[in-house]
Amino acid sequence: VEAVNALTQDLVGGRLGTLSVAAAFPIANGYLAKAVATFIAERPNVRVALQSLTSPQVLDRVVHREVELGIAYEPVVSSEVETRVLMRAGIACVMAADHPLARRKEVAVRDLEPYSIITYLPQALFRLYVDRALSAAGIVPNIIAQVSLSLTGIMLARHGAGVALVEPLLVASMGLPGTVTRPLKPRIDVKTLLIRHKTAPQSRIMTEFVTHLTRTIAAEHGQ
Repeated sequence: VEAVNALTQDLVGGRLGTLSVAAAFPIANGYLAKAVATFIAERPNVRVALQSLTSPQVLDRVVHREVELGIAYEPVVSSEVETRVLMRAGIACVMAADHPLARRKEVAVRDLEPYSIITYLPQALFRLYVDRALSAAGIVPNIIAQVSLSLTGIMLARHGAGVALVEPLLVASMGLPGTVTRPLKPRIDVKTLLIRHKTAPQSRIMTEFVTHLTRTIAAEHGQ
């Protein structure tokens, strides 16, 4: 009934469609926000419902058909959805521009040992990837702060608390002055996935948006 009422309101209001998307926090506040903004700028009748969530919550919204499209980090395990790789994200070093490691083009994981580290809380999805890399390098890290969101780690690093081992795309998206990102060696890559329900109908407007989103990412990140 709610869905029918929403559709009726859209038709009465003259809207051509509604984008209903759920995405993991860094994605929703980074390149997805840009893609949505540029998409609706060319389509003034389109309305957007955009949810910023954790990756497991994104999957839950798609499974229960509360959104048409989800964008989240792997792993995504559900027999009710289909996934497609959108891009490869990763963990990198984010630090203040005057940090000693900022002079390097890339940072070896083993070279982090003398420095204060900021990274995710143990229950966060990306923390497992960070712990594996640190363990493989054979170092005992000095983790002085643990955060639930990439942005919080980035801001701590920006203000000189240490090196943040987080997903760094928000640095470029937000244009934070005095903050630099350096890739890790070896790389820590994580796939970003488009998630759709297997049996839910796909709207024309969403198909157009996915194409637009893919082009936006390609233009920004050269993928």
